[in-house]
Amino acid sequence: IVLLVGVAFAGDRILSIADKAEIAAYLRSSAAKARGTPSTAEGVVENRGVRSLAAEILDRMADRLVGEPTDEPAKRLKVMFVITCMPVGGAETLLVELVRRLDRRRFDPEVCCLKYRGPLGEVLAREIPVHTGLLANKYDVRVLPRLWWLMIRRRVDAVVTVGTGGDKMFWGRLAAFFARVPVICSALHSTGLPDRVEWLNRRLAFLTDAFIAVAKPHGIYLAEHEGCPAQKVRVIPNGVDTDRFSPGTPRDELFAEFGIDPGTPIVTIVAALRPEKNHELFLKVASRVLEHLPRAHFLVVGDGERRKELVDFARRLGLRECVHFLGTRTDIADIWRISTVGVLTSHMEANPVSLLEAMACGKPVVAPRVGSIPETVHDGENGFLVPPGDVDAFAARIRQLLSDSQLAAKMGKNGRGYVQQNWSIDRMIAGYQAMIEEIYRRKRPHALPDEPTDASVPASQRAAPILTALLDSPWNVAEEAADSPADCCGVG
Repeated sequence: IVLLVGVAFAGDRILSIADKAEIAAYLRSSAAKARGTPSTAEGVVENRGVRSLAAEILDRMADRLVGEPTDEPAKRLKVMFVITCMPVGGAETLLVELVRRLDRRRFDPEVCCLKYRGPLGEVLAREIPVHTGLLANKYDVRVLPRLWWLMIRRRVDAVVTVGTGGDKMFWGRLAAFFARVPVICSALHSTGLPDRVEWLNRRLAFLTDAFIAVAKPHGIYLAEHEGCPAQKVRVIPNGVDTDRFSPGTPRDELFAEFGIDPGTPIVTIVAALRPEKNHELFLKVASRVLEHLPRAHFLVVGDGERRKELVDFARRLGLRECVHFLGTRTDIADIWRISTVGVLTSHMEANPVSLLEAMACGKPVVAPRVGSIPETVHDGENGFLVPPGDVDAFAARIRQLLSDSQLAAKMGKNGRGYVQQNWSIDRMIAGYQAMIEEIYRRKRPHALPDEPTDASVPASQRAAPILTALLDSPWNVAEEAADSPADCCGVG
């Protein structure tokens, strides 16, 4: 692999050193000769149509070589998102929203699930191409030529690997490099173990155009702890569809399905059943809350390999009647509407989507002070922040919200307003689109048309979106990383 990377990198440098201007001049000279009138004395049969076509082809070859504009119509950028599989999770849900909402006039998205599609991958496969079955196991090196050929065959313009891990992040970027894909990015959605950026993946930073963080502290963490070059870190905050996730009337059939009486206090956690989500803490907190509020019920939304273990733990705590393991659900917005409080108990987080969804539905939240959560949850305004792992602190804040409906309603209203203003899905989509096009324009000058201007629109109105983009642009992690303490992300 190291040898292949070295050869490819050397070849790329040789091509960049070649005198492209001289070659282009020769092509244009040949085009001029083709347009000239041949000498009939030499016995050449004149065919102006063929000669004109040959001249046009030579001119276009010269234009492409030196990057000058051509008269070809504007193209849509083929963007391939590379991921291992797509179970129901925060990063995967965001990917579905991103793919669905990309401007189809400018982008043509596809997804590559290296192993298998998963539930969300099956949903997307009904809408766009979803490639699968390229990787048998972690050490299946055959994935490299398979992925390389897929990118060549699909004429990919940009590759975005989704998540950390050796498979998608390593093989995805390496294949894109060999396929000479202009834009290579990695979207990272988590911090710390088990989702750290491995040593080998760090070595490929030189061929990566951007590492995408989901919040400002997350970007600083990637630069300081994960070895991502600070100048390549882009912050594109997670977003939520505030139209879909909005306050509404609770569905009575959900109360009936779960065996809960309407009006019952309900505490909900939405998270995959993985060790870093620390569901044991949630169950311990539930036991503590029930000592004072025995009518409360607790919903665990999400699935994973730890389900049986957690169900057994809840049974040992005597929580069988009041804790409901719901597994994977597609009606998350409706579940938030019947809930009273949203909770997250993770050891570590970047910018969890479940909290954004709960807040968008007008629910107060209680979460640990880790990762980028303090950037979303403002203690005492739209929820409460507590020390990670503190059972008593979690239980006290949850009891406070369950016992004070006015406080819960006020925090819920503040949370929805904050999400609408700062964490909308539209801002996230705009961030990805702007980043991909900006990198592509830098790599392929003149390949995309300039932004059209309308002279009939006043200059002040034309300037407004530019100023807005500047104000909303990703934070400059390179400038701020040096001035930020190492524990600014709450990850030690």
